[in-house]
Amino acid sequence: MTPVALTIAGSDPSGGAGLQADLKTFHRFGVYGEAVVTLITVQNTRGVTRVDTLPGDLVAAQIRAVLEDVPPLAAKTGALGSKEVVAAVAAAAADFRFPLVVDPVMISKHGAKLLDQDSARTLIEQLVPRATLLTPNLDEAAAITGLAVKDRDSMLRAAEKLRALGAANVLVKGGHLEGDALDLLVTPEGVYEYTAARIPTPHTHGSGCTYAAAITASLAKGVALSEAVRIAKDFVTRAIRTNPGLGSGQGPLNHFA
Repeated sequence: MTPVALTIAGSDPSGGAGLQADLKTFHRFGVYGEAVVTLITVQNTRGVTRVDTLPGDLVAAQIRAVLEDVPPLAAKTGALGSKEVVAAVAAAAADFRFPLVVDPVMISKHGAKLLDQDSARTLIEQLVPRATLLTPNLDEAAAITGLAVKDRDSMLRAAEKLRALGAANVLVKGGHLEGDALDLLVTPEGVYEYTAARIPTPHTHGSGCTYAAAITASLAKGVALSEAVRIAKDFVTRAIRTNPGLGSGQGPLNHFA
């Protein structure tokens, strides 16, 4: 049977991030991809100039249509945009019988705010407890927990606090640390560390989306979580190293990696 994965995320017309990056990643992993659109952005490699969020009931209807006909074996969320959309996705996720990877996208790579404080609170209270895996970067982990997340020890503390909020497993991504790029996966079974040499390039647009999508694709194929993260980390590292150099700003990764 063909493995199926679902992304519930925003659209990036330049193709580097959001549901476009997710679908490219699913395809590269040999997984059939489905996409529920949550918001529309106007952006390119130089910045985001507009964000329009879809109504919550329209997002919920898209999810229902997918589940009724071509149910996925794993799903992920990306930028959700509003309290109504977060609540709609969380309500739908209560009935998911497959892994859900929650990428708590709050700010775009270019600094555009994609989730306000009220929406973030709804995400913490309603969606985080539905997450099989939560994948915050350092800034997102700090925003959600209120901790200063700047090194391995604080990453670990933040992950434990996030698990206390209800996430089954937490992957804190250390891409903004000095030195090697260290990520920590904290599970009920223990702590797993993943490191990669830092690659000096501005072309990292969509790296968080791609990372979460790669994990989701492997989960849809039945791969264990710790191994799915390892595979995804390797893929994203290669995708950054071999980036196509497109655009005049922060360009996309190489999704053929």
